[in-house]
Amino acid sequence: MITARDVVTSLGVTVLAVLATTLVLTGLGPDWSAYAPATCTATRCFCEFPRIGSLILQPADSFSSYGYVFAGTLMIVLARGDHWRSGFDRNAAAFFGITAIIVGLGSVLLHATLSLWGQFFDVTGMYFTGGFMLVCALTRWRRLSDKQAITLYAALLAVLLALLYLVPEVRRWLFAAVLIAAIIAEMGFARRLRAGVKTRFYVTGIATKALAFTIWNLDQRGIVCAPHSLLQGHAAWHLLGATALFLTFLYYRSERPASAPG
Repeated sequence: MITARDVVTSLGVTVLAVLATTLVLTGLGPDWSAYAPATCTATRCFCEFPRIGSLILQPADSFSSYGYVFAGTLMIVLARGDHWRSGFDRNAAAFFGITAIIVGLGSVLLHATLSLWGQFFDVTGMYFTGGFMLVCALTRWRRLSDKQAITLYAALLAVLLALLYLVPEVRRWLFAAVLIAAIIAEMGFARRLRAGVKTRFYVTGIATKALAFTIWNLDQRGIVCAPHSLLQGHAAWHLLGATALFLTFLYYRSERPASAPG
């Protein structure tokens, strides 16, 4: 059950995140040309035209990223609430919310600055969520202990971040590989070990992500593109992506406790 209080609390935290991030950007900018540019500037950093000289170069793509912050905060609020009745560990669920927040803030830093360091933080968040989903599936499938799962997650992130630093050009393909592996491991092996889990949430999340990726491609290739509009396909990608993550969270939450009656 999601209450109005849960939503209001999550909105409040999201607003605070907007204010705090804007304060950080103010201290670092607005001359983003002083920093090494993101690798996407050599080809195309999505459809939205950069407002050169502004504190936030791509406002639609930046502010839509806070959808992840809202979704992640709501996950944490629900996981730490008094009404958690799930077979999925509440600490793991709350950490999944943290990874969603990292995705959102990293995305803001990329689209606000179009800098290489902004790109690094953007992709870092993606690896945090994709890595969590993969390790979560492997943990349930292979019945790993908490210590083993944390060690595997840390090792996976270390490898992914090292590759991001050394060969940033492969960042998208690497994320896609991790995400596909996570879906296969979850649907093919881990799902049957989660008592009473509602698979429709996960499947709907996949469908939402697929729709988001279609819009991402249309935007990235300039097929559907209005560079000076605040209505951006990439912004829709952010909002749909946040929705997909929350649906995945609902899937995890739907697992019944081991002692629950069938």
